[in-house]
Order: sequence, then structure tokens, then C-alpha cells
Amino acid sequence: MSVLIKPIITEKMTAESELNNRYGFLVDPRVNKIQVKEAVEATYGVTVEKVRTMNYGPSRKSRYTKTGVQHGKTNAYKKAIVDLAEGDIIDFYSNL
Repeated sequence: MSVLIKPIITEKMTAESELNNRYGFLVDPRVNKIQVKEAVEATYGVTVEKVRTMNYGPSRKSRYTKTGVQHGKTNAYKKAIVDLAEGDIIDFYSNL
């Protein structure tokens, strides 16, 4: 099971990483905070001080087509916000 799915690279998370040394990741919904901490430390070689996780449920969507109204929903996901120790950084763009 892969704990970290992908990093969240948005304008808000980029500002958080520059100002407060916080990084966001999409993680597997079955993992806990300890597993997220160990995965980030092993993958990026940094020291994690704090992990916060949020579960997001699916959003309902509907659209109008020629055949009628189609209903559906988006995928549910889990997000983790990781606070790093002072002086540690993660550079997502170093491998490009």
C-alpha cells in the first residue's frame, strides 16, 4: 500500500510552504498520522513535527444532457498537512 499518493501543489499550499514550512499531500484513506509521518520522513529525508489529516467526502454532481439529467459524484479523498522542523524544506521541483 502506498501511503503518499501525490503532493498538493496549489497557490495556497505554496504560500503555506514558504511562510509556515507546511506541505500538503493526498494520502491513502486507510492510513493514520503515524504512517504519514514515517512515509514523509523516509521519502524526503526531513523531520516531521506535526501531521493533520482531513477526510473529504464525495461531492454530488448533476448535468443536463439530451437524454435527461445524469447524476453522479466525485471521488472521496484524504488530505494530510505536514509541519516540518525548522530548517527542513521539501523541493518538489528538484527532479524536473
